[in-house]
Amino acid sequence: MDRGTQELPGTGRPPVWLRLLPWLTMVLLVIVQLTTPKSVQLGFAFAVVPPLTTLLYGMLGTALVAATLFALLLLPVIRADDVTYGDLLAFGLIGVVSVVLAGVRVRRDAQLVSVRTVAEAAQLAVLPPMPERVGPVRCGALYRAAERGTLVGGDLYDVQDGPYGVRAVVADVKGHGLAAVGTVSALLGAFREAVLDEPDLAGVAKRLDRRLVVDSAGREDTEVFATAVLMEFPRDGTAVRVLSCGHPAPLLVDGAGAREVELVPGAPLGLALVEFRAPEAVTVPMRPTDVLLAHTDGVTEARDATGAFYPLANRLRAGARPASPVELVRAVWRDLSSYAGEVADDVALLALSTPDGHG
Repeated sequence: MDRGTQELPGTGRPPVWLRLLPWLTMVLLVIVQLTTPKSVQLGFAFAVVPPLTTLLYGMLGTALVAATLFALLLLPVIRADDVTYGDLLAFGLIGVVSVVLAGVRVRRDAQLVSVRTVAEAAQLAVLPPMPERVGPVRCGALYRAAERGTLVGGDLYDVQDGPYGVRAVVADVKGHGLAAVGTVSALLGAFREAVLDEPDLAGVAKRLDRRLVVDSAGREDTEVFATAVLMEFPRDGTAVRVLSCGHPAPLLVDGAGAREVELVPGAPLGLALVEFRAPEAVTVPMRPTDVLLAHTDGVTEARDATGAFYPLANRLRAGARPASPVELVRAVWRDLSSYAGEVADDVALLALSTPDGHG
């Protein structure tokens, strides 16, 4: 599985050239001061160096830079006679404040690293990495959360091997970001249990619907629902059964391009209908070279600079067919990123191929 992560500020050590920047700036300012007329004073520029240093160094490094700068201002060659006691006091205060700010930044960065570690642990618990093979089915998956710095959002996918074949789900719950993580976790748990117990996809869909209805009943101020597409690969691998509960239809990608699977429409999960009736599953023949690509609406609702939606099927028809499910999801993400720039919604992609497929 390929899931994007974003580097948080302060979690990586700055490069050497950047750490040398405060010292190089001081050297440059001294050279400029010595080569300009006496009437030109650059004290204001010297005062900028300690605050900038707080972004690169801790308290000790910032204190060293501030002390060096203060000592330079006392040197006769830097025209100390033009520096008043008030100027020296101001520079001293700037240095002290910069040291304090550096300490605050270091503690904040340590907290961010801790939060990041906890977020990664939660990610692995809720949405663990997808293996490239589950039972006889080859898999490729990709997830991108809409909220910057968030690893898990409101989309989900899973592939499980069970007594009735390999089953997969791609779903999109209401909302995104941390507010949706609880619902995502509940749905994944219900799906993994239903895979073992339910003999058909309709039964799996009913279990997912019941889970959301129960959760929604405990949240009086929040409506909980989701769209989902369920897929089942029998042991012979010659076909796949697909069932959609209000979710975009997956695409069958083959040598001729890509086409949407024609599905019987069904209601989303968790609407607390009087009687939930899962739609009829559709059987889709699959050849060894075919790949089934399921996705969330974050893909097809992404827009380019003109406001046009991303035409997933057309883009797949126009491009060369990747050789494996993993390569397919990566190629779609690269193309989507190029088309839309910044994608504003959660994105989940799941590509599956039959046992003798490429990969």
